[in-house]
Amino acid sequence: MADTFFSMFTPAEIAKISASGTRVNLPAGWSPIWEDTPADKAYVILDGTVSVRRDGEEVAQAGPGDIIGEAAIMNQKLRNASIVALTPLELIHLSADALRRLNVEMPAFHEALEKVAAERFGGQS
Repeated sequence: MADTFFSMFTPAEIAKISASGTRVNLPAGWSPIWEDTPADKAYVILDGTVSVRRDGEEVAQAGPGDIIGEAAIMNQKLRNASIVALTPLELIHLSADALRRLNVEMPAFHEALEKVAAERFGGQS
């Protein structure tokens, strides 16, 4: 099984990331991120599974320890996918400002974002 975003951090780093965001719970069927909308937030999944969809078609799933929504913020682009909760979700909501601040202040966070981006986009044709 591939490493998750959160598995790349020490407990102290996870605590810092968690403290930078807000814990939220969302019901199954909810879409916290919509395709072709401005990027103003990202989420780290603590519990639950989401479907990543482009043009209504599932292209991936993400689960506990994964980060979603960060690429559009870092690339300053519109969202390229929608996220739909397949189960109830427990998430850490990170504002765009919080994500950028962590990216600058925490080298490990920056490296993890780059690794996730390389795995997510490097493997697609």
